[in-house]
Amino acid sequence: MGEDLEKLKRQLPLLDYLRQQNWTARPVRPSGEFVGLCPLHSETRPSFYVNARKNLSYCHGCGQGNDLIRFVELSRHFSFRQSLAYLEQYNAPPADPAAVLEKAVAFYQQQLDRCPEALRYLKQRGLYDPAVIQELRIGYAPGGSLRQHLTAQGYSCDLLRRLGLINARGCDAFYRRVVFPCCQGGRAINLYGRSITAAVAHRFLPRSKGGLYAWEWVQQCPEVILVEGLFDYAVLWQAGFRHVTCSFGTHLSPHQFQQLCDRPRTVYLTFDVDTSGSGQQASQRLTYQLQAQSIAAPRALARGTRSKLLLWPGW
Repeated sequence: MGEDLEKLKRQLPLLDYLRQQNWTARPVRPSGEFVGLCPLHSETRPSFYVNARKNLSYCHGCGQGNDLIRFVELSRHFSFRQSLAYLEQYNAPPADPAAVLEKAVAFYQQQLDRCPEALRYLKQRGLYDPAVIQELRIGYAPGGSLRQHLTAQGYSCDLLRRLGLINARGCDAFYRRVVFPCCQGGRAINLYGRSITAAVAHRFLPRSKGGLYAWEWVQQCPEVILVEGLFDYAVLWQAGFRHVTCSFGTHLSPHQFQQLCDRPRTVYLTFDVDTSGSGQQASQRLTYQLQAQSIAAPRALARGTRSKLLLWPGW
């Protein structure tokens, strides 16, 4: 606790905080001492001194000597805990969701090589090339350390909860999941967590997934392979197919459909063959919708499971 308090006070020096609160002062010593009117009581002659080197203040008028936390307690009538919460929020980096997600992606990437069970799962799904795994920025969430990693960089727990990265108990929301970043304009806008066990469900963050996955890479292509899942995408990418995109399921959003129809092209539909027939039905329905927009849409239903795609002849 003591180390955290000292770190907070170093990150936000008392003099900087006072100036941000419109406190005006003049230097009185070359050593870094400043004087101005006391913010804690009314006065006409400056008696409030701040020693920038020691990060402390003292008022000769009211007799109060304070560090940053004590000053906030007195000036805002907060308790000690309320002052800490206020300063953590006050000192937090700007709440740019993409920046936070990018840091989470980098953290998950670092964890992947340290977790043999996650690497085994990737191989079971047919994904084994380290270069492809790195290129697609695939990571793993072992759980227990994301919150500590991000709060140490100044992001508040409240922000992490609002983004969906941690749950109400402060635990990693992607625990025991392989994590794919969904990017737009080169920045992460969402994360997809694929569970490596049957005990927990797959999940996205509670925010927009954007359009088709990696659409910026293929939007100029005259032929596009459309798959429903990110593992299907990754395995095809590993096999050398670069004109592939993913719809995150068999039901396209209006925006995703418009992306496919933005110019004349051929869209190869490679949805999974399900025992229930849902993949086949979705593929047939989408074929008709695309053809109505003058888009060629031959179907090449993926056979088998675990992303081992066997495409129809002619590919």
